[in-house]
Amino acid sequence: MKMFGMPGGWEWLIILIVALLIFGKRLPDVMKSLGKGIVEFKKGVKGVEDDVEESSSKSSQKKIDNEKEATKREG
Repeated sequence: MKMFGMPGGWEWLIILIVALLIFGKRLPDVMKSLGKGIVEFKKGVKGVEDDVEESSSKSSQKKIDNEKEATKREG
């Protein structure tokens, strides 16, 4: 017997019934808002990933340029 974990089939059914009782006719609006929130979150995460990648590529390019310049000075 497991105490905690993902709900099974019957548990999801009970959760759905409770959600319908609590939200009633507003449930579609609540789900729409939740969906928009998830989309905005994903956009934010993608933006941060792009910023990190851009910053990383700039620092890598700067390092390569510095190494080329040092090689030119030696040769």
